[in-house]
Amino acid sequence: MTGNMVSEDPSKKEMRIRRIHHGTVIDHITAGQALNVLRILGISGTTTAVVSVALNVSSGVIGLKDIVKVEDRELEEEEVDRISLIAPDATINIIRDFEVIEKYMVDLPERLEGVVKCANPNCISNTNEPVTSKFTVNKKPVELRCIYCDHVISEGIAEHLI
Repeated sequence: MTGNMVSEDPSKKEMRIRRIHHGTVIDHITAGQALNVLRILGISGTTTAVVSVALNVSSGVIGLKDIVKVEDRELEEEEVDRISLIAPDATINIIRDFEVIEKYMVDLPERLEGVVKCANPNCISNTNEPVTSKFTVNKKPVELRCIYCDHVISEGIAEHLI
């Protein structure tokens, strides 16, 4: 199946976004988080990159999901770590010559350094001191605990990304 063709047989998968020649597909993004993924990747409306975004796509695994396809780009480890914070079930697919050559799930690191800003305005990491923010990570559910003040961030993590 190519392009935006829709199968006449409902038992076959429907392709809503065209295939990419080279690049990265981020699948199983938590529904509603695709725009935050774009922000993590530094992609805005003024980009020259070819980007496809699907929001609220039905998924047998997680109910609803978002999908982001970015042509001619493979992600850096730091970008994958940031994505894992807001989409802990995401999968990364590396595409070359229209084929998936590598597929892996994101993995939340046990510690984060300089990635998230502490939500506690009184935390030493939010002062003029030369201190880098540091958090320990709880994976299920995703919670970040500041090592300096013990403040926990469990919701709105995307808003605290540096």
